[in-house]
Amino acid sequence: MWRTNLSVASVGLIVIAFYTAMAHIIPQLQSEIPAELDLSSGVTVDSLVSAGKTLFEEAGGCTACHGLGERAPRLLTDHAGTGPIGDRCQQRQEGLDCKAYLYQSLTDPGAVVVPGFSPIMPDARRQLSVGQIWAIIAFLQSQGGEVTVTMDDIPVEGAAPDTPTPGEPSAFSEVSDPRQLLNDNACLGCHVLDGTGGPVGPSFDGIGQRLDAAAIRKAVLEPNADVSPGYEQTAVRMPTTFGSQLSARQLETIVTFLAARQ
Repeated sequence: MWRTNLSVASVGLIVIAFYTAMAHIIPQLQSEIPAELDLSSGVTVDSLVSAGKTLFEEAGGCTACHGLGERAPRLLTDHAGTGPIGDRCQQRQEGLDCKAYLYQSLTDPGAVVVPGFSPIMPDARRQLSVGQIWAIIAFLQSQGGEVTVTMDDIPVEGAAPDTPTPGEPSAFSEVSDPRQLLNDNACLGCHVLDGTGGPVGPSFDGIGQRLDAAAIRKAVLEPNADVSPGYEQTAVRMPTTFGSQLSARQLETIVTFLAARQ
């Protein structure tokens, strides 16, 4: 019996040592999300809109899905004859004004899904703070509508208690299933898995025949470093924040899963 217990303990120690080593080896890249606005002396509407524009177009990765209207509705231009998002947000859900609807869309994206699209958007609180979310809302309201976001909407002390700070270990979920991780991080909005998904990026089916584990890991952490032929125009849409969104264990789970897709 003692030999069995010793073997089990040894295996456990080896597993722990492996993931500890990987946590030190794998770069947990810093997110490109801009620093939080200094709200101590208040900010202007123009400042909020400007910060929201930067987040939406760059580090937030929003244009990856909302840019062309293929995987998610267009927000900055007309969508299905309803105008840009700032013009149509008032009519999207009964009982919610524009900013309330936009906040719900960012923090509970599965609550109301536009017909014709899949619920692939993750909760923005996994990557953004409360202040950053409200900055994006202000920017979206400015697209054809009136900006009604005020300082009363943004906690002066910073992020709310239940809002993770980007890049901190507390932001990591407990999810360990590779398929769920790919789904939760909206990867299947751009990549095909088991014959379904978005065709914007290279297919995950058979990716293990094209790339080894090291190349897959680099593609997740540095998506613009080595772009697959034929995807040069769409590569810039992939967020560069997965190094801070995924724990070392979650990253290796995804890499191992994809490397085995022969």
